[in-house]
Amino acid sequence: MTAEYSAHHLQVLEGLEAVRKRPGMYIGSNGSPGLMHCLWEIIDNAVDEAVAGNGSKIVTILHADGSVEVHDSGRGIPVDVEPRTGLTGVEVVFTKLHAGGKFGGGSYAASGGLHGVGASVVNALSERLDVEVDRGGKTYAMSFHRGEPGLFADKGDKRPDAPFTPFEDKSELRIVGKAPRGVTGTRIRYWADRQIFTKDAAFQLADLETRARQTAFLVPGLEIVVRDERADENNETSYHYQGGISEFVEYLAIDAPVTDTWRIQGEGTFKETVPVLQADGHMVATEVERVCAVDIAMRWGTGYDTLTRSFVNIIATPKGGTHQQGFEQELLKVLRAQVDQNARRLKVGANDKLEKDDVLAGLTAVLTVNVPEPQFEGQTKEVLGTPAVRQIVAQVLRKDLAARFSSTKRDDKSQATQLLDKVVAEMKARVSARAHKETQRRKNALESSTLPTKLVDCRTNEVERSELFIVEGDSALGTAKNARNSEFQALLPIRGKILNVQKASVGDMLSNAECASIIQVIGAGSGRSFDIDAARYGKVILMSDADVDGAHIRTLLLTLFYRYMRPLIEHGRVFAAVPPLHRVIVMNPGSKPNETIYTYSEQEMHALLTKLRKAGKKWHEPIQRYKGLGEMDAEQLATTTMDRGGRLLRRVRMEDAEAAGRVFELLMGNEVAPRREFIIDSSGRLSRESIDA
Repeated sequence: MTAEYSAHHLQVLEGLEAVRKRPGMYIGSNGSPGLMHCLWEIIDNAVDEAVAGNGSKIVTILHADGSVEVHDSGRGIPVDVEPRTGLTGVEVVFTKLHAGGKFGGGSYAASGGLHGVGASVVNALSERLDVEVDRGGKTYAMSFHRGEPGLFADKGDKRPDAPFTPFEDKSELRIVGKAPRGVTGTRIRYWADRQIFTKDAAFQLADLETRARQTAFLVPGLEIVVRDERADENNETSYHYQGGISEFVEYLAIDAPVTDTWRIQGEGTFKETVPVLQADGHMVATEVERVCAVDIAMRWGTGYDTLTRSFVNIIATPKGGTHQQGFEQELLKVLRAQVDQNARRLKVGANDKLEKDDVLAGLTAVLTVNVPEPQFEGQTKEVLGTPAVRQIVAQVLRKDLAARFSSTKRDDKSQATQLLDKVVAEMKARVSARAHKETQRRKNALESSTLPTKLVDCRTNEVERSELFIVEGDSALGTAKNARNSEFQALLPIRGKILNVQKASVGDMLSNAECASIIQVIGAGSGRSFDIDAARYGKVILMSDADVDGAHIRTLLLTLFYRYMRPLIEHGRVFAAVPPLHRVIVMNPGSKPNETIYTYSEQEMHALLTKLRKAGKKWHEPIQRYKGLGEMDAEQLATTTMDRGGRLLRRVRMEDAEAAGRVFELLMGNEVAPRREFIIDSSGRLSRESIDA
């Protein structure tokens, strides 16, 4: 292209225009994640007030009209005039980028807001935003339309499409009422601009509740209320904790403990050169001393999953950063030194060396640091970049762990011993898995196979095409043999109900014949050493009877896959077969052959009979009701459950690993009381006729 390109083609976006033109730079995306990020910006401002000791309650309301409202009991946004701009503090905060009280001016010791763009970005991306401030015995109010201050001509119910008149000569911060003596706070309500956000972008209640719970753990004593008014019945939940991050770790951990929750606290100082705003308005590079406070809560459990949550000034850093690097590196260094000191007792060779995964297996940890003006990568604040924090976290952790491992207290010695035994066992399992990895690969017909004799394997070597059916009982196996396509469908029968691995130890699981057979047949190992690329089948299909016992067997099998072969579920390779419940034979007049229709629920069957009755058709009585796979002949089983052309499969999905873990712990774990409560609360949704007894 040879088109002219000169300075006339350059555009200078001023004020909030840049935010509306490129919202992704500030909020990540214009979908639901970006919509939620705007809400986090408002909530985090309220949390910063609470962390600074101002206010102990935050209320978030999702309104039925699509707007969201946040109340806090902090000091209230300043309402006096900012001298440089001549605007009130409220207007400065909501209309000027890079304006706020978090640039080191002394209003906040450490805060999540750093860049001074959060509130103004939300305002720029809102069709309407209303703010009310209680301060000095008065209530002040101001409204904005896509970032521009003015007045909406509505009374009573507020609407974003109400007639709007922008201020022309001078903006006005209105006094709309009196505030009770000593009461301060801010109320913000806004309607996201649908010119910016996609049509399907919506506030996610589950994400909001998770964030509220997390923040309540991180700020002990702070109450956060979430109210959803979008449904017919208002849903309100309050989060209020006193135990801090120790209680957070207990909430996150779902496996049995190996150690107690260890709380580690300390601080360190570092110097950095930063530009400091002088009284005359100039920025001068100045060396300042910073104090970094570190607070860690962690415990090891019997599982092998790692769950680490890191935060900087209450802001989550899901992608880690220098604080998490210092934590993990020092943890590995300390435990390596302890293993070397106890090598004889632990039976560790000179060439055996712990790796990071060995140390992190089964660890649940919450790591928080408070740093004045931390350096983040981008406005979304997902990665901490301040270099000095790494060494400070490492020093605090090193000092505390050294004291624990050298302690003469009985509990400390016992837990230290159990921890070293666990990490060494993880190391040995990793080494063993690597040594035997090749023997777990799929065997071809010319090689010897040590697979279980009851496995009815398929002929193909193409993993993507192959399917493994785990079949309940030998009777169903006989029918399935004749119904399967032996080219790509393999069968593995199991005898009734397998071990509940949620309650059992790893050793008990591996010594259980049925569990061991399933792991051996799939051929990809188990636990942390599971290698999905080594799996011998493209699909694993659980085929159990359509009754309560079959549902229990399916749940037990899913528990095994979730605990020890989770990548199969995460990659969508585990399915549940859906065998029919009824077989309805519709009689056709004359020589026309009768029609066979399968239904999969009572409701579906009754709907079919109603339809046939209206059409004047008859059917054979009694209608066949399948209570087990063994009641079908091979042709029926193939048509309804195994043939790819007509079968129905349910893919087992796991959108949220944490939520899935809690479901398995509730249904299959050691605690009986929560399970009993769940059954009682859910009994109203169950029809007695649907239970085969």
